[in-house]
Amino acid sequence: MYINDMHILRYFFIGLIGLFIGQFLDWANSRLENHEKVICKEFFVEYLPHIKINPKLIYPVAIIYVCLLYKFGMTLQLLEYLILTPMFISVFVIDYRKQIIPNRLSLTIFEVSLVFTFIFGLTNFSLFIDKIYGLLFGGGVFLIITLVGGLIAGKDAMGYGDVKLMTGLGLAFGLINTIMLSVLSFLLGAIISIALLLSKKKKGSEYIPFGPFIIISAIVIIFVPQEIMMMTLLKIFTLGMYK
Repeated sequence: MYINDMHILRYFFIGLIGLFIGQFLDWANSRLENHEKVICKEFFVEYLPHIKINPKLIYPVAIIYVCLLYKFGMTLQLLEYLILTPMFISVFVIDYRKQIIPNRLSLTIFEVSLVFTFIFGLTNFSLFIDKIYGLLFGGGVFLIITLVGGLIAGKDAMGYGDVKLMTGLGLAFGLINTIMLSVLSFLLGAIISIALLLSKKKKGSEYIPFGPFIIISAIVIIFVPQEIMMMTLLKIFTLGMYK
Protein backbone atom coordinates (compact mmCIF):
# COMPACT_ATOMS: atom_id res chain seq x y z
CA MET A 1 0.00 0.00 0.00
CA TYR A 2 1.32 3.44 -0.96
CA ILE A 3 0.53 6.89 0.43
CA ASN A 4 1.80 9.91 -1.50
CA ASP A 5 3.98 7.57 -3.61
CA MET A 6 5.64 6.07 -0.52
CA HIS A 7 5.11 2.60 0.90
CA ILE A 8 3.15 2.55 4.14
CA LEU A 9 6.03 0.75 5.89
CA ARG A 10 8.09 3.93 5.60
CA TYR A 11 5.45 5.78 7.59
CA PHE A 12 5.41 2.97 10.13
CA PHE A 13 9.18 3.06 10.65
CA ILE A 14 9.37 6.86 10.76
CA GLY A 15 6.55 6.87 13.32
CA LEU A 16 8.38 4.23 15.34
CA ILE A 17 11.50 6.39 15.34
CA GLY A 18 9.32 9.30 16.51
CA LEU A 19 8.11 7.20 19.46
CA PHE A 20 11.67 6.49 20.57
CA ILE A 21 12.74 10.12 20.11
CA GLY A 22 9.69 11.34 22.03
CA GLN A 23 10.52 9.04 24.92
CA PHE A 24 14.13 10.22 24.93
CA LEU A 25 12.88 13.84 25.13
CA ASP A 26 11.28 13.00 28.47
CA TRP A 27 14.79 12.46 29.85
CA ALA A 28 16.48 15.20 27.83
CA ASN A 29 14.04 17.91 28.92
CA SER A 30 14.48 17.10 32.62
CA ARG A 31 18.25 17.37 32.22
CA LEU A 32 18.38 20.45 30.00
CA GLU A 33 16.09 22.52 32.19
CA ASN A 34 18.49 21.93 35.08
CA HIS A 35 21.54 22.66 32.91
CA GLU A 36 22.78 19.08 33.18
CA LYS A 37 24.36 16.80 30.58
CA VAL A 38 21.89 14.70 28.61
CA ILE A 39 24.19 11.84 27.63
CA CYS A 40 25.78 10.67 30.86
CA LYS A 41 26.05 7.58 33.05
CA GLU A 42 22.83 8.48 34.87
CA PHE A 43 20.93 7.88 31.61
CA PHE A 44 22.05 4.24 31.58
CA VAL A 45 22.01 3.67 35.34
CA GLU A 46 18.95 5.61 36.51
CA TYR A 47 16.68 6.24 33.52
CA LEU A 48 16.82 3.20 31.22
CA PRO A 49 16.33 0.53 33.95
CA HIS A 50 13.26 2.38 35.28
CA ILE A 51 11.92 3.90 32.07
CA LYS A 52 8.32 5.16 32.16
CA ILE A 53 6.35 5.80 28.98
CA ASN A 54 5.35 9.44 28.57
CA PRO A 55 2.39 9.56 26.12
CA LYS A 56 2.34 13.37 26.25
CA LEU A 57 5.62 13.40 24.31
CA ILE A 58 5.94 10.18 22.33
CA TYR A 59 2.67 10.41 20.40
CA PRO A 60 2.99 14.08 19.31
CA VAL A 61 6.56 13.46 18.09
CA ALA A 62 5.51 10.31 16.20
CA ILE A 63 2.60 12.11 14.55
CA ILE A 64 4.78 15.06 13.55
CA TYR A 65 7.39 12.68 12.10
CA VAL A 66 4.78 10.90 9.97
CA CYS A 67 3.38 14.24 8.76
CA LEU A 68 6.89 15.46 7.88
CA LEU A 69 7.48 12.34 5.78
CA TYR A 70 4.16 12.86 3.99
CA LYS A 71 4.94 16.51 3.21
CA PHE A 72 8.63 16.35 2.28
CA GLY A 73 9.19 12.75 1.21
CA MET A 74 12.65 11.20 1.42
CA THR A 75 14.55 14.45 1.03
CA LEU A 76 17.31 16.41 2.73
CA GLN A 77 14.67 18.84 3.98
CA LEU A 78 12.97 15.95 5.77
CA LEU A 79 16.21 15.01 7.51
CA GLU A 80 16.73 18.59 8.70
CA TYR A 81 13.26 18.83 10.21
CA LEU A 82 13.47 15.35 11.75
CA ILE A 83 16.54 16.56 13.65
CA LEU A 84 15.19 20.01 14.53
CA THR A 85 11.61 19.11 15.54
CA PRO A 86 12.50 17.31 18.80
CA MET A 87 14.56 20.34 19.82
CA PHE A 88 11.62 22.61 19.02
CA ILE A 89 9.43 20.52 21.31
CA SER A 90 12.06 20.69 24.06
CA VAL A 91 12.10 24.49 23.78
CA PHE A 92 8.30 24.55 24.09
CA VAL A 93 8.21 22.26 27.14
CA ILE A 94 11.14 23.79 29.03
CA ASP A 95 10.19 27.41 28.40
CA TYR A 96 6.61 26.68 29.42
CA ARG A 97 7.67 24.92 32.63
CA LYS A 98 10.72 26.93 33.67
CA GLN A 99 10.54 30.17 31.62
CA ILE A 100 14.02 29.53 30.23
CA ILE A 101 15.47 28.40 26.92
CA PRO A 102 18.74 26.57 27.63
CA ASN A 103 21.71 28.02 25.76
CA ARG A 104 22.83 24.53 24.78
CA LEU A 105 19.49 23.91 23.10
CA SER A 106 19.50 27.21 21.17
CA LEU A 107 23.11 26.65 20.14
CA THR A 108 22.39 23.13 18.89
CA ILE A 109 19.46 24.40 16.81
CA PHE A 110 21.80 27.02 15.34
CA GLU A 111 24.55 24.47 14.66
CA VAL A 112 22.22 22.02 12.92
CA SER A 113 20.68 24.83 10.85
CA LEU A 114 24.16 26.07 9.92
CA VAL A 115 25.25 22.63 8.71
CA PHE A 116 22.18 22.25 6.50
CA THR A 117 22.54 25.83 5.26
CA PHE A 118 25.98 25.00 3.90
CA ILE A 119 24.76 21.69 2.45
CA PHE A 120 21.87 23.38 0.64
CA GLY A 121 24.21 26.19 -0.42
CA LEU A 122 26.41 23.74 -2.33
CA THR A 123 23.68 23.34 -4.95
CA ASN A 124 21.64 26.52 -4.45
CA PHE A 125 23.59 29.66 -3.57
CA SER A 126 20.49 31.89 -3.57
CA LEU A 127 18.95 29.63 -0.90
CA PHE A 128 22.14 29.97 1.14
CA ILE A 129 21.90 33.79 0.97
CA ASP A 130 18.20 33.66 1.85
CA LYS A 131 18.97 31.68 4.99
CA ILE A 132 21.67 34.14 6.00
CA TYR A 133 19.15 36.97 5.61
CA GLY A 134 16.75 34.94 7.76
CA LEU A 135 19.41 34.68 10.45
CA LEU A 136 20.02 38.44 10.41
CA PHE A 137 16.32 39.26 10.47
CA GLY A 138 15.35 36.74 13.15
CA GLY A 139 18.15 37.55 15.54
CA GLY A 140 18.32 41.26 14.72
CA VAL A 141 14.64 42.14 15.04
CA PHE A 142 14.17 40.22 18.29
CA LEU A 143 17.35 41.76 19.73
CA ILE A 144 16.08 45.26 18.90
CA ILE A 145 12.69 44.50 20.46
CA THR A 146 14.40 43.18 23.59
CA LEU A 147 16.69 46.21 23.95
CA VAL A 148 14.07 48.85 23.13
CA GLY A 149 11.43 47.12 25.25
CA GLY A 150 13.88 47.01 28.15
CA LEU A 151 14.56 50.74 27.86
CA ILE A 152 10.87 51.63 27.71
CA ALA A 153 9.56 49.21 30.32
CA GLY A 154 12.61 49.26 32.58
CA LYS A 155 12.80 45.47 32.40
CA ASP A 156 13.35 42.81 29.75
CA ALA A 157 10.34 42.81 27.43
CA MET A 158 11.62 39.54 26.00
CA GLY A 159 14.30 37.13 27.14
CA TYR A 160 17.61 36.83 25.36
CA GLY A 161 16.84 33.12 25.01
CA ASP A 162 14.16 34.12 22.49
CA VAL A 163 16.73 36.15 20.56
CA LYS A 164 19.13 33.20 20.39
CA LEU A 165 16.30 30.86 19.39
CA MET A 166 15.15 33.15 16.57
CA THR A 167 18.71 33.41 15.27
CA GLY A 168 18.80 29.65 14.73
CA LEU A 169 15.25 29.52 13.36
CA GLY A 170 16.01 32.36 10.95
CA LEU A 171 18.88 30.31 9.57
CA ALA A 172 16.66 27.25 9.27
CA PHE A 173 13.67 28.93 7.61
CA GLY A 174 15.07 31.73 5.45
CA LEU A 175 13.96 35.35 5.23
CA ILE A 176 10.30 35.23 4.12
CA ASN A 177 9.37 32.33 6.38
CA THR A 178 11.16 33.98 9.31
CA ILE A 179 9.20 37.20 8.78
CA MET A 180 5.95 35.25 8.76
CA LEU A 181 7.05 33.21 11.76
CA SER A 182 7.78 36.40 13.70
CA VAL A 183 4.45 38.01 12.79
CA LEU A 184 2.51 34.87 13.61
CA SER A 185 4.27 34.38 16.96
CA PHE A 186 3.48 37.95 18.04
CA LEU A 187 -0.12 37.53 16.89
CA LEU A 188 -0.53 34.28 18.84
CA GLY A 189 1.26 35.79 21.83
CA ALA A 190 -1.05 38.79 21.89
CA ILE A 191 -4.26 36.76 21.51
CA ILE A 192 -3.38 34.11 24.09
CA SER A 193 -1.89 36.60 26.58
CA ILE A 194 -5.02 38.77 26.44
CA ALA A 195 -7.18 35.67 26.92
CA LEU A 196 -5.12 34.60 29.95
CA LEU A 197 -5.35 38.08 31.49
CA LEU A 198 -9.09 38.39 30.88
CA SER A 199 -9.70 34.94 32.35
CA LYS A 200 -7.51 35.97 35.32
CA LYS A 201 -5.31 32.91 34.87
CA LYS A 202 -2.39 35.33 34.63
CA LYS A 203 -1.78 38.67 36.28
CA GLY A 204 -0.40 41.69 34.47
CA SER A 205 2.82 41.48 36.46
CA GLU A 206 3.38 37.78 35.68
CA TYR A 207 5.85 36.72 33.00
CA ILE A 208 4.38 34.84 30.05
CA PRO A 209 7.06 32.84 28.20
CA PHE A 210 7.27 33.68 24.51
CA GLY A 211 9.15 30.57 23.39
CA PRO A 212 6.01 28.39 23.06
CA PHE A 213 4.43 30.95 20.71
CA ILE A 214 7.57 30.91 18.56
CA ILE A 215 7.59 27.11 18.42
CA ILE A 216 3.89 26.81 17.58
CA SER A 217 4.44 29.33 14.78
CA ALA A 218 7.48 27.41 13.53
CA ILE A 219 5.48 24.17 13.30
CA VAL A 220 2.73 26.02 11.41
CA ILE A 221 5.28 27.51 9.00
CA ILE A 222 6.72 24.06 8.33
CA PHE A 223 3.40 22.53 7.32
CA VAL A 224 1.40 25.40 5.80
CA PRO A 225 2.47 26.39 2.25
CA GLN A 226 4.18 29.78 2.11
CA GLU A 227 1.61 31.33 -0.26
CA ILE A 228 -1.35 30.28 1.91
CA MET A 229 0.37 31.49 5.09
CA MET A 230 1.21 34.85 3.57
CA MET A 231 -2.30 35.35 2.21
CA THR A 232 -3.83 34.42 5.59
CA LEU A 233 -1.65 36.91 7.50
CA LEU A 234 -2.35 39.67 4.98
CA LYS A 235 -6.09 39.10 5.30
CA ILE A 236 -5.87 39.14 9.10
CA PHE A 237 -3.94 42.40 9.26
CA THR A 238 -6.02 44.11 6.57
CA LEU A 239 -9.26 42.88 8.18
CA GLY A 240 -10.12 40.83 5.12
CA MET A 241 -9.74 43.68 2.64
CA TYR A 242 -6.68 42.19 0.91
CA LYS A 243 -7.54 40.09 -2.15
